[in-house]
Amino acid sequence: MNLVLRNARLLDPLSGEYTEGDLRCESGRIVETGPGLSAPDARSIDVRGAVVLPGLVDAHVHVTASTADLGSLPSTSPSYVAAHSARTMSRMLDRGFTTVRDASGADYGLADAQSEGLFRGPRLLFCGRALSQTGGHGDSRTRGANAKDDHPCCAGLGRVADGVDAVRAAARDELRKGAHHIKVMASGGVASPTDRIDSTQYSADELSAIVEEASAANRYVAAHAYTARAVNRALELGIRSIEHGNLLDDRSVSLFLDHDAYLVPTLVTYWALKEEGREHGLPESSWRKVDEVLGAGLAALERAARGGVKIVYGTDLLGGMHRHQNHEFRLRAEVQTPLEVLRSATSTAADLVDLTGEIGTLAVGAYGDLLVVEGDPLDDVGVLAEPKNFRYIVQGGEVVGGTAA
Repeated sequence: MNLVLRNARLLDPLSGEYTEGDLRCESGRIVETGPGLSAPDARSIDVRGAVVLPGLVDAHVHVTASTADLGSLPSTSPSYVAAHSARTMSRMLDRGFTTVRDASGADYGLADAQSEGLFRGPRLLFCGRALSQTGGHGDSRTRGANAKDDHPCCAGLGRVADGVDAVRAAARDELRKGAHHIKVMASGGVASPTDRIDSTQYSADELSAIVEEASAANRYVAAHAYTARAVNRALELGIRSIEHGNLLDDRSVSLFLDHDAYLVPTLVTYWALKEEGREHGLPESSWRKVDEVLGAGLAALERAARGGVKIVYGTDLLGGMHRHQNHEFRLRAEVQTPLEVLRSATSTAADLVDLTGEIGTLAVGAYGDLLVVEGDPLDDVGVLAEPKNFRYIVQGGEVVGGTAA
C-alpha cells in the first residue's frame, strides 16, 4: 500500500489546474506530492506524463439490482443477490469508480464485506432500504397483491411505512443499521407498478419527521423526485439531495440555492431503459413510462447548471445495463463543460456525501483513490467514458486495475 506515481500531470478538480510532479501514497492515504519524491521502499510507477485524477464517485447506484424487474427482488435468494452485487461492484471498480453511494438496496453486510476485502469493489455508502408510502415508488406490489413482506433478510429496494410514527421508526431502524443517509420516495417513478410519475408521495409531516430523524443522527435525506411540484416540496422540507429531478423548474433552481441542496441527475438510466430495458426485465407498463422523463432530463440539467446548482454524478442503472455507467459523462457533456462534469464525479460528490477532503481530491490526507488516464479530460471529458483509457486504477494506495496493471 506504499506507492509512488512519478512524472504525472496531477489534476485538481476544484481549481481545474494541473501540477507536474510525483504523488506518494502510504497506508492507504496520499501523504506527499511534488517533484522528485524519495520513497525507496515504495512501489514506483513512471506514468510518463499521463493525467492523474481522483477516483470517480457515482452517487446514485443500486448494486443489488440484478434485474430491472425490481418487483422480483424480494422473492430472490439474498445469497444470490449478494453474489450478483459483488460482481457488479467489481465491474464498477474496473470503470474507475472507487466510491459509490447506493440509493437503496445495499446494506451493512455488503459495505463491511467490501471494506474487509472479501471482494473487490468501490467503497460503499449505503442507505439500506428506501422509505415509501403504500402505493409509492418503493412499493413493488401489483394491484392484486395485498400482503407485503418487509423481512430484513429478503432482498428488495424499498420498505413501506405510513404515518409520522411509522416513518420515524423506519428511519431510526435504517440508521440503527448504519445507514450513511436516508432515502425517501417523494414522487412516482418508472419502475413501480401502481403509481403515477406526476404524483407527490408522503405528506409534509411525514417527510419532515424523516428529515428530523436523519438530522438528529447527523445524517441527511435523499429524495427520489421528478416533477417540479415534488422537487420543490422536498427542498422546502429540508431534503438535501434530489435524485433525478427531470421535470424541475426555475423555482426549483432558487430553492436548491437557498437550501444549499444538491441535484443528482441520472440521464443514462433513461437512455438505457428505453434502448434495452425490456431485455433486462423491465415490465412493459414501466417501459411505457420512460418517455415521460427521458426527453426532459437534459433540459433540467442545463437549467440547473446554468443556475449554479451543485450537481453530482449519478447513473441509477439496473441489471445488465450497469455496463453503461461511464456513458453518463458523454450525455452530460452535451450541456456542461468538461470541468463541471468532472467535479460532479469528484469534489462536488465528496461534499454531498460528507467526505470533503477524503475523496474526490488529490490533497494530502485524502484516500489514495486515483486514476491514471490516457488523454486530457479537461479537453474532452469523454476520455472518462471509456475505461480502456484508464492505465491504472488505484484504491487505498494500491493498484487494483487498469489496462497496464
